[in-house]
Order: sequence, then structure tokens, then C-alpha cells
Amino acid sequence: MDPTFTLIGALMLVFSIVLSPLSSRVGMPVLLVFLAVGMMMGEDGPGGIEFDNFELAFLIANLALGVILLDGGMRTRVDTFRVGLRPALVLATVGVALTAGGAAIVAWWVFDLHWLMALLIGAIISSTDAAAVFSLLQGRGLHLNERVSATLEIESGSNDPMAIFLTLMLVTLISEHQDGALASGLLMLVQQFGIGAPAGILGGFAIVALTNRMRLTPALYPLLVGAAGIAVFSATNAIGGSGFLAIYLSGVVVGNRHVRMMPMILQVHDGLAWLAQLCLFLMLGLLVNPSDLVPLAGAGLILAFTLIFVIRPATVLLTLWPFGFNRRELGFISWVGLRGAVPIVLALFPIIAGLPDAQLVFHAAFFIVLVSLVVQGTTMAPLARMLKLEVPAGEDPYRRLPLDAPAAGDHELMLFPLRGQNWESPKMLGQLRLPDNTAVAGVFRDRQCLQPTTDLEVSTGDVVAMFATPAVLPELGKALSGRQAPKHLAERAFFGDFVLNGDALLGDVEQVYGIEFDGLSPDLSLAECFAKRTKGHPVVGDKVTLGPVTLVARATNADQVTKVGLKMDASQNG
Repeated sequence: MDPTFTLIGALMLVFSIVLSPLSSRVGMPVLLVFLAVGMMMGEDGPGGIEFDNFELAFLIANLALGVILLDGGMRTRVDTFRVGLRPALVLATVGVALTAGGAAIVAWWVFDLHWLMALLIGAIISSTDAAAVFSLLQGRGLHLNERVSATLEIESGSNDPMAIFLTLMLVTLISEHQDGALASGLLMLVQQFGIGAPAGILGGFAIVALTNRMRLTPALYPLLVGAAGIAVFSATNAIGGSGFLAIYLSGVVVGNRHVRMMPMILQVHDGLAWLAQLCLFLMLGLLVNPSDLVPLAGAGLILAFTLIFVIRPATVLLTLWPFGFNRRELGFISWVGLRGAVPIVLALFPIIAGLPDAQLVFHAAFFIVLVSLVVQGTTMAPLARMLKLEVPAGEDPYRRLPLDAPAAGDHELMLFPLRGQNWESPKMLGQLRLPDNTAVAGVFRDRQCLQPTTDLEVSTGDVVAMFATPAVLPELGKALSGRQAPKHLAERAFFGDFVLNGDALLGDVEQVYGIEFDGLSPDLSLAECFAKRTKGHPVVGDKVTLGPVTLVARATNADQVTKVGLKMDASQNG
């Protein structure tokens, strides 16, 4: 192997990683940085690298997407399915079909193509991208309400089979002109979902059983999960199912079961997912010459803006209105229709099949992705804050270390650095309100380990080591948080001055606080008020305005609001 080639590849990786902090400062998606570096190193850029091996690119892209989806699945909590599964599946199937149809009409008009090729472009760009969504949601420090975040994550992880089905069906129709192509395409869709879903779930349980049964060096557990996930992905593709759906569901199963060394697995796979995204977008950038995109700029901008401002919002409105989303939530989901690697990978199918105008299709898809990342990716975080969809979040531990001992169960050793305003004045450990089933393991200060006595004072700069389970992380993070939250996300500003139980009756609230809820039964509980307003699926941050007060869901258990914040001034809520 030419050492120059490996040197250039390594320098591209280093350069991209070094530039990644710049993206957060200027509000630019980091994936766009990777694409830009790839294009700069390509044939039209100063790098001058000629890369047109589409078969190799297709192979690498599929493996990279598999790694990204596995990591995204492991970070998806199954309890979020109660609020996000049904709307996400409707959006991932019916929504994809509607998006493809709408985009096809515009593509037929602006590119003057045959209607089948226009439909092919629509199908290719119909899918939102899991890599882009996961990286932007998790990498921007956004803590959105559960209804919105769950819907977006599940949709991006499950809408690929529909897009793949539409793309392959149209490629078959165009290339072979078979009369039975439509029927075979429908059969392919059934196979994609019907094989991909059970294969992913069964594969996930198999990975869990294998991982928990093996006694390995700790560093090997993440590799075992990754290799097994790719095996599930490849095997599912081999038997005609959706490998993308399968590996995502395998990740969901693994991430929601007790798995040995799980914190280490997540930490390693976070790095692997970033490496996969980096290599994927660098390679896709190499495939495209900016000079090929310039002739498409006018038509591409019309298609991209129509997709962003018309087709996606209309699709979201038509598919999600029955599920209890409010206008702000619908508006944000409409905006986060991010296109990323998946449309570019799907655009490789026509090239590999040798279709006419395949290069035009590929360049059009690439241009749409660029516009989507620039326009939607750079504005997602500000829009979420403007629409007030964020919820207060606690501190995440600096490090989580598994306790590989049967007696410890799910307990882990978690390190929390104390920082921020809350810890400028020393506090005794005995005064801290820590969750049940937790214990302070020690306090680190100036490279010394201190015994955790109740009268030990802790302050800024100390690191508290805790024994705790993942289930209490949100509560524990809030107890040890010292971050100065934005004014609107401060506990009292967001939830109000009063905390009530969800089973409290409106009649009792009226008597205690001297307010009147006209037209409402006094026997109605606060939890029932939220259930009616949210169609049975309330989440933390939901608001119900009743006359002079606003009720804010503070804690939930399944589909039941257990704690409610009460704000006396309803005018403060947007």
C-alpha cells in the first residue's frame, strides 16, 4: 500500500476532528465540516484526489450506517416507545411515501425528467437521516421533551426500509421494464419490514445472551457487541430483510437489557459511531466535485426549499395530527427533516445499476443534503429554544464504571464533578437530597480521597463518587448539578413555585389555593387533566392552562403524571 495514501487519509481525519469544535461555535453541523473537508480533498479541491469507486463507497457507507444505527439504538430508551412509537412509524411509512410523491412532482418540473426518474429522486430524498438526527440531538446538548425527541429518533431509525423499498422498486422498473415490478416491489416492502423487525429483535436478545454468558477482557465486550450487530445486519440483508431496521432494533434491545460492562460498551460505541460518521461523510465528499453541483444550483434550491418549507411540514401535519402533538411540537418536527448520508447512499443505486441520468440523480441528492444540513442543521437548536421545547436537565456523570459483580446488580460507580453556582458555598454531604438505593463512595479533592461522612463539606472543584443505578440518573444528576441553567429552564421558572401530587383533585386545589376552575368537575384529578389534553401520553414539560394557573407535568410514571408544578401567573407561559 502506498504510504502517501494512508498519510493523506490520516491527515484528513485529524483535520476534520480538529475542525469539529469550530462547528459548535458557529452553529454549523459537524457533519457538514466532514463533507466540506472531503470535497476540498477531492478532484476539484487542493487535495486533487480522484475517487470514483462507487461499489467500494457503497460497501463502506452501508457498514458505517450500520454502526451509527447500532449506537443510536442502544441509546434509545424503550419506555419512550409509549409516546413516540406509533407516530414515528406512521411518519416513517406513510410520511415517507407522501414526501417521495411531493418531491417527485417538483423534481419532474425543475429537472425536466421522465416521471419515473422524478419519482426515483423523490424516493431517494424521502428518508431523514439517523446519523444527522442522532448527532445533532445528542451533540448540541438539547434536552427536548420526550414526545418530540422519541418521535424524531424512532422515525430516523426506522424510515430507511420504506425509502429503500421505493428506490429499489423504481430502479427495477426503470432498468428492466417488468410488468410485475410493482407486485414484486410490494413483496419486497413486506420482506424488508417483516424480516427486518423480528430478525433485529431476535438478534438483539442473542447478543445480550452471548455478552452476558462470556467472561472476557473488559475491552473486548464493545467489540463483541459491534461485531455481533454487524453480523445481524449482514445476515438480515442476505435473507431479504432490512439490515438497517434490524441493527437499529438490535441496538434497542441491547441498550434496554442488563448487559455486562454496558457503560464501557456505550462509551466505545460512541467513538465508533463518530468514526463511522467521519469516514462516511469524508468519503461521500470525495465522490462529488463542486463543479458538478453548480449547474444544478437553481433547480436544486427550488427542490430543497420546497422539501423543507412545504412538503415536510404538510406531511408532518397530515400524519401526526391524530397523536396529540401541539403546534410548537409539530412545527419543530416539521423542521427537523434532516437529510444526510442515507439519501446519498441510496443515490448510488442508480449509478451501480447503470441507469440513464444516474449522475444527475446522485448530484441532485447530494445538493439536497448540503442545503438541508446548512439550513436545517444550523437552526435546529435555536428553534427548539425559541419554541420552548426544552426541559430542565440534570448533570451527566463525568464517568460511569460498571461493577461486574452479581451482588451489585445494576449499580455502577459514577463520578460527578461539582461545579457552578450551587457549589460555591460548601454543603455537608448529610444535607444532600440523594435518591434511594444510592450511596456516596468517596469524595476526591486535590488528588486525595476523603471518607464520605455526613458532616464532610463539599464545594466547587470536588468530585463525588456515587454508587447508583441508571434508573436514578435523572434524579441524581439534578441533585448534584451546579450548572447555571438559562432563566426559562430554572426549576422554579419552568415548573412553578408549588409541587402537587398527580392524584390531587381540582376541588382540593381550589380550596387550598383559593382559585376557581370554572366548568371543570372538582372530582377530576390533575393527572386526568393531562391525560385528556395529551390523548393519554403525557411527558415531563407538558402544560395545561386552567383559568388563572398553569399546570406543568414535573414527573411521570408510564402514562401517569405523578408530580405537577403549579404556576400562578399563566401569562408567563408562551
